[in-house]
Amino acid sequence: MADFLLELLSEEIPARMQVKASADLARMFEARLGDAGLRAESLETFATPRRLALIARGLPAETETVREERRGPRADAPDAAIAGFLRSTGLSREQLEEREDKKGGRTLFATIERPGRSTASVIAEAVPAIIRDFPWPKSMRWGGDSLSAESLRWVRPLQGIVALLGEEIVPFDVAGVRSGAATVGHRFHHPGAITIGSANDYVEKLRACHVVLDPAERRRIIADGAAAAASAAGLVLVEDDGLLAENAGLTEWPVPLLGGFDPAFLDVPREVIQLTMRTNQKYFACVDADGALAPSFVCVANVEASDGGAAIVDGNRKVLAARLADARFFWEQDLKVPLEQRTEKLSGIVFHERLGTLGEKVERVARLAQWMVQERIVRGADPAHVEAAARLAKADLGTELVGEFPELQGLIGSYYARAQGQPDSVVEAIRDHYRPAGQGDAVPTSPVTVAVNLADRLDTLVGFFSIGERPSGSRDPFALRRAALGFLQILIRSGLRVPLGDMLVQTAVLLIVSRMGALSSVSFPDLLDSDDHEHEITAEVGSFTYRHGDHVVVRWNSALTPNIERGKLIEEATDLSEAVLEFLADRLKVQQREAGVRHDLIDAVFSLGGEDDLVRVLARVKALQAFVETAEGTDLLAGYKRATNILKKEDWDEDGIPWHQPSFDLAAEEAELIQALDAQEPRAKMALEDEEFERAMAALARLRAPVDAFFDKVTVNDPDAVKRRARLNLLARMRTLVDQVADFSKIEG
Repeated sequence: MADFLLELLSEEIPARMQVKASADLARMFEARLGDAGLRAESLETFATPRRLALIARGLPAETETVREERRGPRADAPDAAIAGFLRSTGLSREQLEEREDKKGGRTLFATIERPGRSTASVIAEAVPAIIRDFPWPKSMRWGGDSLSAESLRWVRPLQGIVALLGEEIVPFDVAGVRSGAATVGHRFHHPGAITIGSANDYVEKLRACHVVLDPAERRRIIADGAAAAASAAGLVLVEDDGLLAENAGLTEWPVPLLGGFDPAFLDVPREVIQLTMRTNQKYFACVDADGALAPSFVCVANVEASDGGAAIVDGNRKVLAARLADARFFWEQDLKVPLEQRTEKLSGIVFHERLGTLGEKVERVARLAQWMVQERIVRGADPAHVEAAARLAKADLGTELVGEFPELQGLIGSYYARAQGQPDSVVEAIRDHYRPAGQGDAVPTSPVTVAVNLADRLDTLVGFFSIGERPSGSRDPFALRRAALGFLQILIRSGLRVPLGDMLVQTAVLLIVSRMGALSSVSFPDLLDSDDHEHEITAEVGSFTYRHGDHVVVRWNSALTPNIERGKLIEEATDLSEAVLEFLADRLKVQQREAGVRHDLIDAVFSLGGEDDLVRVLARVKALQAFVETAEGTDLLAGYKRATNILKKEDWDEDGIPWHQPSFDLAAEEAELIQALDAQEPRAKMALEDEEFERAMAALARLRAPVDAFFDKVTVNDPDAVKRRARLNLLARMRTLVDQVADFSKIEG
């Protein structure tokens, strides 16, 4: 057994590509050797800015001899057929074996023996193929050969290859680069050639030449060294795993160094300073004991300087000072223009070519957020603050700072809003109207923020659904799944009891009217108390109102919108509402499954249909999960499924027929079940009306014993047709009651 070492030396490999490249190298090497019948006991991979390496431990000296038996034509087949078979096997006629087949005839068989190959020869074929097929996200050609499209592509110019099996070089050539045993150490500390003896001395020999091969070890060195440097100055390092990994991918011999910048720059928002250091310079930030940003940074050098790094720190300080000066200039220039004026620019920024400008989107979002407050869907918000926040939320997209740092949109707007005297609730809504932006992000709960945030997400979802840009498979170019997930998180976190159907129709109507250029004709009448609002159009003098569910959706001034086809508009709005509601329901199922809720229970509640209050859905699911995990729930589910199977087998569907007490003498168990249903049916219905789902489940739990006893003692398919019909109707009654709580047929078990 022997170990194989492969090192691919090149110019600098981007840090973001190194982790995947290591995984790809191991995967491709294992697959190539596997095709030849070879398997290593273990594989190790390493990546630095200048090299990609692999060690395969425990490879045999050669592949095993392979014996293959191949069936040929019949022995009395035409000569041409037999000759073709001989050519394919490389054998002579005498080397074939005749065997009697099932039909009494004679069939030819060939036994082909392929001797084992040396592992070195397999590797010599495999590695060049891996190099040529390597899936870099971006690659390049170089040198004179690059004029040909057939020349080698690599992430950066390939400079050397180490290929050692045991202590022997595995010879091969890739685009003029010969394999060997020589590599180089650190670019500055040990630029000369190093001869590697075998895989066993590779890691330590490079370490002696100032190259730490293991990325995890480099991350530890940086994390510990940066924290120690900050601590020595009485500061605390701001941890950043992404920045840690990036610096580990930029250095072969990392040396963390503490530096400082002019405290006057701290007048610039903290996030701008941190992002300037992180994005432009790859520096770690530091905070003082109170958590305030300190005028200090930790940079990571790739060299152990003779002066302790003083010159490196000074150079980095100067570069950072220039970056921060630019940021402060943008900040000060932006402050000179009120956010209200910046909203004018939004009409010139395209949101989507088929959905209009950002200015049009902002107008829709403002009206939708106002409507939510007016209709008391979102309670406790000042309508004036909601309108101001909605209209100013996107204004910072026209600022210099957001142009430089797009990831700060919303946050920068909140700084400007506070500096320009906007109320706290408006500032908070501008800052948080994009949240949550991902897993673990804060979920806003203040009323003004919630109204603007929900309106913005609904407008995005309905808008892209209206132009056919719905997520499918892994395709979601406009991050609609993330928008939906954030929407659901806000609803659940805030406990909002929102009529999603009404909200979605309202959003769709505003979008359609906006597309017609008639948004100015829309107004919001007061909330009307009427029981007959379902898809109703009320014509009035000079206007008409469309109502949906319990909420007035919108009123048009029909004199200003003579071209609106009312029926077509309402049909389109309703179709969009139903499509987005189905999408949100699917996202809720995914979210709850990831949170540990059983998928079958979610399906059981959603199968009831007609439910658009997601908070109520989750309350019902939670109560159902608690119930089915009890002994009563398990037994009732078994009884329900037994009853359902009997009814299905008998093709019995009498749910809609009013229950009548049987006229014949009842068995004791039969009478007990009827009494239990008489007692628990009104209790369950009242509990459901009161949305006390645990109480509804408790009512169902009291059916457990009567149902068990009924099946134990009563014959449903009685020869007497009257008894049989009455007992089937009794089971149907039980099924109907249970199905009002959830569709138990969807529950597993």
